[in-house]
Amino acid sequence: MVKFTVNGQSHSLDIEPETPLLWVLRDNLDLKGAKYGCGIGLCGSCTVHLDGRAVRACVIPVSAVDGRSVTTIEGIDGDEGRIVQQAWEELDVPQCGYCQPGMIMTVVDLLRGNAAPSDADIDNAVTNICRCGTYPRIRRAIHLAASRLGGSAHG
Repeated sequence: MVKFTVNGQSHSLDIEPETPLLWVLRDNLDLKGAKYGCGIGLCGSCTVHLDGRAVRACVIPVSAVDGRSVTTIEGIDGDEGRIVQQAWEELDVPQCGYCQPGMIMTVVDLLRGNAAPSDADIDNAVTNICRCGTYPRIRRAIHLAASRLGGSAHG
């Protein structure tokens, strides 16, 4: 039995401990925001927060979240989440949109730890892959969100 919290709701699941968290979220809890991309933790489309930090859910066994708290894009709250999503919409960041939930989760974590990231900070922290190549819009949206959260944008 694995017991953990997802988006503020407690869950107890009788599940194989090595089952990837991504499949538990999608198949057992019907939370479809985190996407399957590569299955090896590189692309970032499966990014969620584990105890407030961005992690790749496709490579984390559900046993590793026992007693912990998971937040998905469906449960993101607070100013960072709202403001990042508004910047995304305002600057038309998504093209196909597949990677965007994971991208937003990564960016929220970045901005919680760095209120005014430089382009280099963004490049180092946001390693998610966007097959549509919207990286210039992503960077602009991150700077816009940072400025709205009280940080100064660095270009």
